[in-house]
Amino acid sequence: MDSNNVDFKQVISFSGAFIAFLIGSGFATGQELMQYFVAYGYMGIAGAIVVFLLFMYVGISFIITGYKNKFPKPNDIYTYYCGKKIGKFFDYFSVLFIYLSFIVMIGGAGATLKQQFELPVSIGGIGLAVLAGVTVIFGLNKIIDVIGKIGPVICVMAILLGISAIIMNPFGLSKASQIIPDLDLLKASSNWIYAAASYVGFCMLWLAAFMSTMGATAVNKKTASFGALFGALGFSAAVIVLTLGLMANIQQVEESLVPSLILAGNIHPSIAVIFSLIVVAGIYTTAVPLLWTVSSKIANEKSSKFKYITIILTVIGTFVGLNIPFDRLVNIVYVINGYVGILLLALMIIKSIKNVIEDKKDKNNDDRSLETKRSVR
Repeated sequence: MDSNNVDFKQVISFSGAFIAFLIGSGFATGQELMQYFVAYGYMGIAGAIVVFLLFMYVGISFIITGYKNKFPKPNDIYTYYCGKKIGKFFDYFSVLFIYLSFIVMIGGAGATLKQQFELPVSIGGIGLAVLAGVTVIFGLNKIIDVIGKIGPVICVMAILLGISAIIMNPFGLSKASQIIPDLDLLKASSNWIYAAASYVGFCMLWLAAFMSTMGATAVNKKTASFGALFGALGFSAAVIVLTLGLMANIQQVEESLVPSLILAGNIHPSIAVIFSLIVVAGIYTTAVPLLWTVSSKIANEKSSKFKYITIILTVIGTFVGLNIPFDRLVNIVYVINGYVGILLLALMIIKSIKNVIEDKKDKNNDDRSLETKRSVR
């Protein structure tokens, strides 16, 4: 293949993995959307648009940086953007946050199966933990292959669910702005713009190491960029449409731990059953790379130590995830860490500006050298 040609198969794989990584228990259940977007009414939609623009920037930045630098260790990307001292802080903090996020996934799986099938929370939590642990042991290439195929399917299903919810109750959407302020909804922040920034912030701590490692496998820069771009576009579209669907039915979903299942049940009970399985698949696609990121930080993924570490982390995460209510897990873990992620975003922007300035200087120096050679001749 020509180095400048786009490998569309890899674009689909990358964008699918990007989407699948972000579609965790928070998104797939609808709980995350309730706290970060729905709770702010129509301004939450403005927040979702801001999220798309920021996702496009950070996604392309992470994957291109990984393509260019091919870091020996995935978390070296923090040193690249933040320097040694601050980079080391983000290195260790991100591992802690990513592991806490894995615990949120376990809670989400348990809550989903309990709401839909009235099964004990432990069934869903333990089942997800076992599947995630086994998949991680196979390594990153297997992960990208698996979640890259599942992600786009879940994204399309979420969009269809949101559209159906709006069509079935269009008047609910027109009344949402009046109803929502009077409801006691959990909020991610004091206003919609902070919530949007916090949302991107915690997702960045998920994406940084994973996207940079994925970028290192890209056939060329253009392919890597398109993979991140379409991933950001697909996920953001799903966020906006499903948020509107939840707003249209806000009085029905306000107290639910898994509001997306209520929307599915409004269509038909069998759809709720199918979507509950889709939700669990969405949780799985995020839980796997989260767990892999932590395990790979502690040990080389080809070693026996990596397998043992993965098993230990899975067991501990399962115990914690099954003993804290799911909605509280989302609110505590994501919101607090989202603000730390905002600092990373600021440092990324500063680094990008510095790179542009340096590239411009290098270009000017090259032009001067060329002019000097011509004058000598």
